[in-house]
Amino acid sequence: MSAMDPTEVFRQEASELFEVLEGALLDLGQRPDDRELVDSAFRALHTIKGSGAMFGFDKVASFTHEFETAFDRVRKGEIKPTQELISVALAAKDYIRALIEDPQSTDDIIGEAILDDLKRYVFPDQPVAPVAEIAEAPPLTASESKQAGWHLYLEFESHILRNGSNPLDLLEDLCKLGPCFVVPVTDGIPFLDELEPEDCYLKWDVKLHAACDKDAIDDVFMFVSDEMKLTLSPLEHVEAPAPLPLLQLLDEEPAPVAEMIAPVLEAVAAHVAEQPVAKAEPKTEPKPEAKPEAKQDRGIATVRVQAERLDELMDRVGELVIAQARLSQLASSGSDLSIKMIAEEIERLASSLRDTTMGARMVPIGSLFGRFRRLVHDLSRDLSKPVEFVTTGEDTELDKTMIECLADPLVHLIRNAIDHGIEDTATRAANGKTEQGRIELAAVHSGAQVLVTVKDNGGGLNTARIRAKAEEQGLIASGAVLTDHEIHQFLFHPGFSTAQTISALSGRGVGMDVVKRTIENMRGTIDLSTRPGQGTTVTLRLPLTLAIIEGLLIRVGEGRYIIPLSAVEECVELTAEDERSRGRNFLNVRGNLVPFLRLREIMSASGSPDRHQKTIIISTGETRVGLVADQIIGNHQTVIKSLSKLHSDVTIFSGATILGDGTAALILDVAQLVALAQSKVEKQHISEAA
Repeated sequence: MSAMDPTEVFRQEASELFEVLEGALLDLGQRPDDRELVDSAFRALHTIKGSGAMFGFDKVASFTHEFETAFDRVRKGEIKPTQELISVALAAKDYIRALIEDPQSTDDIIGEAILDDLKRYVFPDQPVAPVAEIAEAPPLTASESKQAGWHLYLEFESHILRNGSNPLDLLEDLCKLGPCFVVPVTDGIPFLDELEPEDCYLKWDVKLHAACDKDAIDDVFMFVSDEMKLTLSPLEHVEAPAPLPLLQLLDEEPAPVAEMIAPVLEAVAAHVAEQPVAKAEPKTEPKPEAKPEAKQDRGIATVRVQAERLDELMDRVGELVIAQARLSQLASSGSDLSIKMIAEEIERLASSLRDTTMGARMVPIGSLFGRFRRLVHDLSRDLSKPVEFVTTGEDTELDKTMIECLADPLVHLIRNAIDHGIEDTATRAANGKTEQGRIELAAVHSGAQVLVTVKDNGGGLNTARIRAKAEEQGLIASGAVLTDHEIHQFLFHPGFSTAQTISALSGRGVGMDVVKRTIENMRGTIDLSTRPGQGTTVTLRLPLTLAIIEGLLIRVGEGRYIIPLSAVEECVELTAEDERSRGRNFLNVRGNLVPFLRLREIMSASGSPDRHQKTIIISTGETRVGLVADQIIGNHQTVIKSLSKLHSDVTIFSGATILGDGTAALILDVAQLVALAQSKVEKQHISEAA
């Protein structure tokens, strides 16, 4: 088992911190007085800076430090975070991400320009100066031999090093406030055989000679305040110490704390090593044992696992399900009760393992929704359309593979909703609407499916304009009778666009085509509804997973096929009256006419059909279709296997699976079969009209 690259671990953690930072900045634009949002953004920045320096990303640490320094006035409440400032801060976040993920693609000039813009908004009354000069503490002059200051006693919890914090870095930050005289307190260091390498035993006695307020000192230890004990008292005009080689603030670059304190630590270690064990008892303060245990329990609550390992585990579970199906089939063909009991027990365990593994792959869709807040923010700014972005159902869980595939379609839908759906401010005012548009992104479970909806309160679809464009491109004949629903489906046709001009956002007719193709590849469907003047709603119906599904096993001739159970409504028998009406191909299901397809004809099955054929009623959206088969075998746990490229033109199949006897069964694509039935109904109407 190979260990993960530490740099890659840092990139993954930084990616999560960027999401926190971006969310805090976007929320800050809506709630500029929320102090918690400012602190959240600073915690993310501080962690990125510290971890970046630890892993050798010096440019990241340097730029983030200057970002922190320039943004410090917001944290102190001296300025309000405006929309312009938030936009520049988001650009700075993007630059830091680029420094981590692809350093070769960045340029120092870009970073300097971003910092200049940042300072222009943070220090509007001052000429732009390098941030380092603003952050630098004033040097000590000869005339300042007497000055006010602070006496600090620092005692950190022993586990602080394990949490990624370094007390020496904090002391360096403290030195930037003014001249410091630091003395390590070593009475808590145990004997060598009792020393834990990852524990912190040192305490520090610090005299800070700087006329700063208490808040400035608290800010240094903001992120470790829960893991330390800080005793603070003022110094009243104490004589400043002469420059000593321990810690001093020079006019040049200040010496790192680690270099200055190293000789002292070595001397202390040597002194401790020379002491006999029997002569003294270690002066360690008694600490309750329950506290570190509680920390340890919280530490193992979650484990970071590579996505490839989850995929491999899912593949193994799929093979286990196939083997279990073979065992169950062998047991059912014999008469040995003990083998049947074992087969049933293994089936139960395999089903439980399958559900557990699929649950481990489930990710809240909120992790995807959060990405689009920035998209809406930028589009709203670029198009000068104020837009409110509302999300619901963030806790709805979906397979991680589904979430990865869903990102691009949602980007296209949201861009279209803002660009085409939401009107400009003048048009909305003329129509009696609020100045701010609204985009709603929601997710909800519906049986074995997840419904993801994108809804806007814009002007709705212009059906006449869509029809005119379709006639112009020769997609329909002029004067053809089509419903509004059928006309709206042209939006998903490749190269179709109603935009008057081609822009960076739209006009080339590739967005909605990509959406439809991606959703169908995920075995999902798209529903489109609109109300003129009130807005449009796009609903994506998706399966929970692309790995293992519950299916209905049927037989058509000598072949066996799988229908996804989530699409099955009911099963009815094909009556003699339905058999006689071969030209109509409609079933009367409780007074409703449902078109049906004869799978024997589609599959070109040989031999004569069974005497009592069965009809499986399937549905997608509001459309219902019947599939006529020779036999319904029963429920089947279906491990989905992809078809080869040679079968890419066979659209009515979405995949294949392996049955218990080792033979393969094809999985029917419900959306394609429904579309085939609708086209046959339309052709029948045309022939009857002729």
